Amino acid sequence: MTDCHLTNKRLTIKGVLFDLDGTLADTAPDMIEALNISLAQFGFAAANSSELRYQASHGSLALVQTALPEQNEAMHAQVQSALLNNYPQVNGKHCQLFTGLEIFLELLSEHDIPFGVVTNKPARFTRPLMIKMGFEKRMPTIISGDSTLHSKPHTAPMQLAAQQLSVQPEHILYLGDAERDMQAAKASGMHAGLAKWGYIGPNDAINDWPSDISFEDPNSLTEWLKNHLSI
Repeated sequence: MTDCHLTNKRLTIKGVLFDLDGTLADTAPDMIEALNISLAQFGFAAANSSELRYQASHGSLALVQTALPEQNEAMHAQVQSALLNNYPQVNGKHCQLFTGLEIFLELLSEHDIPFGVVTNKPARFTRPLMIKMGFEKRMPTIISGDSTLHSKPHTAPMQLAAQQLSVQPEHILYLGDAERDMQAAKASGMHAGLAKWGYIGPNDAINDWPSDISFEDPNSLTEWLKNHLSI
């Protein structure tokens, strides 16, 4: 099911970009395992993964703050540092594409529509994960949080990705599950697609986010591409 402002408009989509965590791949299990390893090192009990899942798109500090709401900033910083040290050993261990996305990626490939990633995840974590998932040869662009001087919602990483795709921004669909993703896409002149299957919390005011279109699941994304794009 889609909710969009674009259904009456024939688009020429020549490229697709994804946020990584919570949009392309379900990375939360790996991040939460790294968090719980770190919590144990400081004598804290394991955190409840159902509460943490919504924070997975917002980075390591958000995870730590959610797991340890009563602790001070200094302790948060220590546990965050441990998490970042522990994450490489579990990066990609449990991570999977969201169900149905491989069909969408195959459809893109069939129509020679290039796709890639723009994430705020640092390159030292993004690159190994993309290699492990077999995407480094399928994607002409993989932009990490430190690939440019600024990360999303700044337009710099979006512009670099468009250049590497060799596609003008107005012909790119950017899919993400956070407000900053929609802001970055719109500011860059791309079509902002909200991935509602991602790490969206119950208190997130998604109706206030500047998205052009939203998708309940990857299957609705695939059907939309088939039915509404000039491909």
